Amino acid sequence: MSDVMQGIRILEVAEHTFVPAASAVLADWGADVIKVEHAERGDAMRGLGRTGVMDLSQKVHALNEHSNRGKRSIGIDIAKPAGREALYAIARTSDVFLTNKRPGSLARLGIGVEEIRAQNPKIIYVRGTAFGVRGPDAERGGYDMTGFWCRGGSADAASIPGAGYIVAQPAPGYGDSMGGMTIAGGIAAALVKRERTGEPSVVDISLLAAGMWAMSAGIAVSLQQQVPWNSASQAGMGNPLTGTYRTSDDRFVCFVMLQAFHYWPDFCQHIGREELVGDPRFDSYENLQANTAVAREIIQEEIGKKTLAEWTAQFQTLQGQWTPVQNTLEVAADPQARANGYMQGAETKEGTPFELVATPVQFDEQPSGTARAPEFNEHGDEILKEVGYEMDRILELKAEGAVT
Repeated sequence: MSDVMQGIRILEVAEHTFVPAASAVLADWGADVIKVEHAERGDAMRGLGRTGVMDLSQKVHALNEHSNRGKRSIGIDIAKPAGREALYAIARTSDVFLTNKRPGSLARLGIGVEEIRAQNPKIIYVRGTAFGVRGPDAERGGYDMTGFWCRGGSADAASIPGAGYIVAQPAPGYGDSMGGMTIAGGIAAALVKRERTGEPSVVDISLLAAGMWAMSAGIAVSLQQQVPWNSASQAGMGNPLTGTYRTSDDRFVCFVMLQAFHYWPDFCQHIGREELVGDPRFDSYENLQANTAVAREIIQEEIGKKTLAEWTAQFQTLQGQWTPVQNTLEVAADPQARANGYMQGAETKEGTPFELVATPVQFDEQPSGTARAPEFNEHGDEILKEVGYEMDRILELKAEGAVT
């Protein structure tokens, strides 16, 4: 059974990816996620294809599907008293209130901790922010490129010193998705605490905090050495069997054999250079480490003689740890990913099929399935009826513009 969150209701007032990705995870795990959207335009994510950032004009809005899978949607104008009361009514039936509104907006809209707890004293209140709820930048907004990737240390660490540019994060929603998984874990822990003690928590997670956690080992080492961590300068120091090597077809294979001398004989055999095993430059751990640069040159020369496909076939019996460097299309088709259910299928309301990466945690040896994202306000009337509204009153709210 993978619906471990069945019976849990999440009330989300959030946009874009960072916080919505968290409730998307919980929806995949069986939670009932009610997504409150702007009464006129919906989640800003829906309009991203019109910003010029990327082409999302196909039949499937992939980014919206990623972060809003499996939810129910209702359009509410929270700024209007009647709309806010509708939200309060949903909050009274919910286990978790989840938002990425900034502190000032929460106060202005009347959906801060005190206001929501006045409606439901046992609700878990969760805030996802760019830089945290305290300090000089508490009111600043941000995206994962700013809070997670650049300010959190990853961008500088991933860039080549002296290259004259900073490496961008490798995919849209990169830090958002990792941060969202972190939020989901925080919510799960808060639910356990409430079940055991009866006390609800206020849960705070920021993109900056998630970015620092992703870099935490590098930050710890750099503090110890008082030198900023940089992947390019640190990679493979003293160990020729770590890092990436270019193949003849301009692809790459990655080795991470931390016990280099242990794996050296088998590796030399696999690249057809058995004579290197007894070579005095590499015949001990100390010599191999001292001659890493020379060993790297030899390995690169050999790896450069064959294609990635050829090396992938040849390294199937390699004892050490290695992998081909794959692009996003290749990893989606990877037989290992497919065997473990890491890709899951869904289809739009109109019946167009598409695939999404599954949430990474599996329960009871079953992959978490997924479902499509809702259309804007697809479940508005349904949700309002569930929390006690009669149809006549719903129509009045629509006329007032309080709900869509």
